[in-house]
Parts: sequence; C-alpha cells; structure tokens
Amino acid sequence: MKVVKNIFNQIVSSESLFAAWDTFKRDKQQKKDVLRFEWNLEGHIFRLHRDLASRRYKHGAYSSFHLQDPKQRHIHKATVRDRVLHHAVFSVLNPIFEPTFIANSFSCRIGKGTRKGVDTLARIARAVSRNNSKRCFALKCDVEKFFASVDYRVLLGIIRKRIRDKDALWLLGEIIGSFSSDRSTLFERKGLPVRASQRQAGLPIGNLTSQLFANVYLNVFDQFVKNELKIKHYVRYTDDFVIVSDNRPYLENLIIPISEFLHSRLKLSLHPKKITIRAFHQGIDFLGYVVLPHYRLLRTKTKQRIYRKLRQRVSEYRDGTICRETLEQSLQSYLGVLSHAETRQFSEDVRNQLWFW
Repeated sequence: MKVVKNIFNQIVSSESLFAAWDTFKRDKQQKKDVLRFEWNLEGHIFRLHRDLASRRYKHGAYSSFHLQDPKQRHIHKATVRDRVLHHAVFSVLNPIFEPTFIANSFSCRIGKGTRKGVDTLARIARAVSRNNSKRCFALKCDVEKFFASVDYRVLLGIIRKRIRDKDALWLLGEIIGSFSSDRSTLFERKGLPVRASQRQAGLPIGNLTSQLFANVYLNVFDQFVKNELKIKHYVRYTDDFVIVSDNRPYLENLIIPISEFLHSRLKLSLHPKKITIRAFHQGIDFLGYVVLPHYRLLRTKTKQRIYRKLRQRVSEYRDGTICRETLEQSLQSYLGVLSHAETRQFSEDVRNQLWFW
C-alpha cells in the first residue's frame, strides 16, 4: 500500500487556502457570511494560515438546521473560515484516496453521481437477467444512521494507513473531532473525560470533508464485498447498496456476513427495516428511481420533492430573492432528472403548472 508523507504544507499554505477560497465561493457570493469574510479576505486567509502553521488552529462551532430531502436531515454548517479549510483539505486528500475506491461507488465523486449509479444498476440487472429472460433478484440495504455512527478512532485508523504525516493527522483529527452526533456519550457532550470504552462518533452532514471521509470509511466495506465475499454485481451510493444475483438464497445468505463485518470492523449496523430482496420485474428502488426490466420510474416521494422545491424556487423568484435565470436553471436541472425515467406526463405537468404556483 502506497503511503504519503509531508502533505501538511500543501494543505495549509496561503496559496492552497486562496485556491480553496476561489472554489468555495463560486455559488455562494451573495451569502452574508461569505460577503463578511470576503470584506477582509487577505486578513482572514493569512490569519488562518498562521494558526494552522503554528498548530494553534481550533475548528469552530456549527450552526444547524433541518432539511427535508426527502426525509428530514439535520444539517450542520461550519463557519466560512472552516469551510474554506475543508476545501483545502479535500483538494489534497481526494487525489490520494480516489484511486483506492472501487468503480461502482458513486457518491460524491467526479464523473459519478446518482444518474450513473442508477444506469449501472440497470445495466447489471439486464445482464444478470439476460434481458429479463431469466430470474434476477436484488438485495438492497442501507446503514442505519450512517453519518451519526461513523467511529472517530476507526476512521482515523483507516486514514493513518495511507497518511504518515503527523501534522496532517493532527489537523484531520481536529476536523473529525469537531463534531459529536446525538449518539455520542453524555460524557462527550458535557466535555468530560471519555474512557476508552466510550466511543466518539458522527460526521456532520454538510461538510465537504464528510463526503470524502464517508467514502474512505465505506471503502473498507467495498473491499470486503469485492475481495473477500467475491461479489461481482454490487453498486453503492453513500450508505445505500445493492447486490444483484440470479440466486435468491445466495443473497439471503449474504445478509449475516455483511451485517457482522459492518458491526465488527466499522461499528455500523444495517437498518433492520430497509433490508429487501426483490425480483427485477417487481422493480428495484434505488436513488429515487424504480428500475424495471424495460424502463424506470420516478419514486412518488421524488416527484413530491421536485414539486416542493420548484414551488420554493417560484416563491423566491416572486420575492425577488432569485432572478428568472436562476429559476429557469432550477427547472432545467429537475427536467434533466426527469428525462432519465418514464415521466413525460409529469414533466409536462411541471412545465405547465410552474407559473401558476
């Protein structure tokens, strides 16, 4: 396994931080906290650089809010200063870990995404079923409260296998340890000493670094699936994964070893109510779509979410918060999502109703 050293200066240099700022600000230039940071940009960036270089840096507190997308998620938002640093960390770490990820991991990776994940699942199911001429089944699972359950010590242990730079590891420990989920112990939440038996857990949904750390964490599971269980037809997007086979008992027999590995190695649990095995002709529900032998449908909840978000965009346009161009961009984005399923009538309804909301 290739290890890397001496990456701390790559992350914390003023050049890296200014480049991270340029990436971070692209779609946030009208945000008040971003504008305040930019007002004294050089002062903020050079102060951040000095704090990092001298190891005086401390990650700030998070603000939080709830987002319905489609289920309710508790989003934690770091300060602008910290988010700029997250971009700098991501720019250096992602090229190190990206080559270690399997091809069929689709979450938060360049050239991947939900559409390619669904396309790949559809292609696999058609191949296994020989264009629906033989039996085909899909085992679908997801990890219960994944982001809230990521174990700090396990994650840092995985990272240390690739990175041997003590200053970089200090910084990653500061970022990872900046957040404790509701699953953390009462001792941790009160700032009291934590015994070895009491684990700290949780990644904030909202950090750019959390997306990378999630892939680093679950890549251990991907490697187990591919190299030890020798599973060929496997697709994962964050904590949702699907295994396809023409043998239903084979899929049933995978549940226990998968569950045991997740628990023993990664301190994770499968969601007990989200373990399903369905025949291909019944439809495979994945990433907002239902994949069937000759077409795919959009989930009802996905349609409802599109309606809700477009109504919100129309309201913002009428209030003057966004311009017509931004509204049109949102519409085209959602129509792009719809174009990958049998949704002609729904797409027409969206277009026709948009200006009457």
